Amino acid sequence: MSVSGRRAQLFRMEEARRQTQRQLEMIDRQIMRRMTAIILQLKLQRIGHRRRNPADARALLERYRLKLAAITLQRQHEIDALSRKLARQDAAIKALRARLPPDLIRA
Repeated sequence: MSVSGRRAQLFRMEEARRQTQRQLEMIDRQIMRRMTAIILQLKLQRIGHRRRNPADARALLERYRLKLAAITLQRQHEIDALSRKLARQDAAIKALRARLPPDLIRA
């Protein structure tokens, strides 16, 4: 393959990597959006009179963590697959860059 062909291939590979990264970021945003909607349901629960007993912040934090873990677990297979794909793309880009002359590699 010619140098210009390898350079074009590198450009395509970098664009594919950016797309994979965007997909991972989209999943993260979707999880955060769901957690934002759920947080209103996780209000501090007070026992007894409002002024006498302080709110149990630890219980709220624990419920938040449990919900976040459950939502993340639902999407874990997608996250894992995209992470593996990203690692493969990084390795392929690195190998292709090693074959190109340094002065022809885009910054």
